[in-house]
Amino acid sequence: MCGAGSAVSPRAGKSPIVVTVKAATSMPDNDLMVRQWIVWFITNGSKFPRLFDFARKTRQCRAMSKPTAKAKTTASDVTDVAQLAAGVRAGERRALAKAITLVESERADQQDAAEALVGELLCDTGHAVRLGLSGAPGVGKSTFIEAFGLHLTGQGHKVAVLAVDPSSSRSGGSILGDKTRMERLARDNNAFIRPSPAGETLGGVARRTREAMLVVEAAGFDVVLVETVGVGQSETAVADMVDMFALILAPGAGDELQGIKRGIMELADIVIVNKADGEWADAAQRAAADYSGALQLLRPKYNNWTAQVRLVSSLLGTGMADIWHDVEAFYEAFRESGEFDRRRADQARAWMWTEIRAGLLGTLRSHSDAMALADRLEGQVLTGALSPSAAGRQVLDAFQHNPKPR
Repeated sequence: MCGAGSAVSPRAGKSPIVVTVKAATSMPDNDLMVRQWIVWFITNGSKFPRLFDFARKTRQCRAMSKPTAKAKTTASDVTDVAQLAAGVRAGERRALAKAITLVESERADQQDAAEALVGELLCDTGHAVRLGLSGAPGVGKSTFIEAFGLHLTGQGHKVAVLAVDPSSSRSGGSILGDKTRMERLARDNNAFIRPSPAGETLGGVARRTREAMLVVEAAGFDVVLVETVGVGQSETAVADMVDMFALILAPGAGDELQGIKRGIMELADIVIVNKADGEWADAAQRAAADYSGALQLLRPKYNNWTAQVRLVSSLLGTGMADIWHDVEAFYEAFRESGEFDRRRADQARAWMWTEIRAGLLGTLRSHSDAMALADRLEGQVLTGALSPSAAGRQVLDAFQHNPKPR
């Protein structure tokens, strides 16, 4: 199987060891868009052996999957998608940016083409290291990502950064300033930075971050860094789409023992204390010791991995090799145990249900009868004549009993 169920060792200069699967049963001949691939993988993924060569996997995957056009997709659309996919595979920057714009689009008339593109590229994904990064505003996430990214490109890696910016609740717009804050990395030919607005999506990521991640993997980037909008109780969705989750902290924030939020501390596979330089050096040492002690009080996330606390200076570029060493050790431990197979399968399942929930909500909002009823009941809720739960139930009942409005 391709895409969602693959993982590799991140060691530079060595042949990657890739987790993949070989079909033991025939795949359906009809349209194999991303959701159907996910369902198939969840249903059949446990039947297959784990270790195969990535090139062999790609050839098998392409032989099994030939996405066809949906009824609403014209022949010219299919040709455009095929050309765009070819450009992405060739690493063309313009094609890559255009592809991400397409998969991120909320326009209904572009959804078929977006799904076709993801289906076309799916067999070329799954080989990259997926690292999520979160931290409170001001801890130096962008500065760290630039320093870490430059370290990785210097080691021969190709690094893609998917940076999510908060959206205005009034205008819906975003500043999208991460690329300007990573000026040196943006000029690196082996790096690609894509800022995206979070929109209405909770969890610190955009709704289509997963699709964007697949697109950059298909373009040949072997390290994908996903930067969230910041730390909060909802800023945890990134942990469900990456292999390793890093929490970036700064010394002197006054919350060393609280760990910001216990929930996000429990998700962290590595804690990075930034700004360990100059007058903050001693405070960073104390903060690292405090966090190490705090992590000892938490139940380990995995049996074969203990979260590490590392000191770095993004300004000086120190500590980056230690971070990458931890990433390599993390991958080594989980590749040997087979945990990556299970984790990426679980992520695929979560992705499927996220799409189902979002699709159902979108269908409900486009249901004229149900929304007309909702508008009428809203007034009763505002006056206290009807409880919100009862109003919600009536709207759902109207939708379920008449799924196709007149």
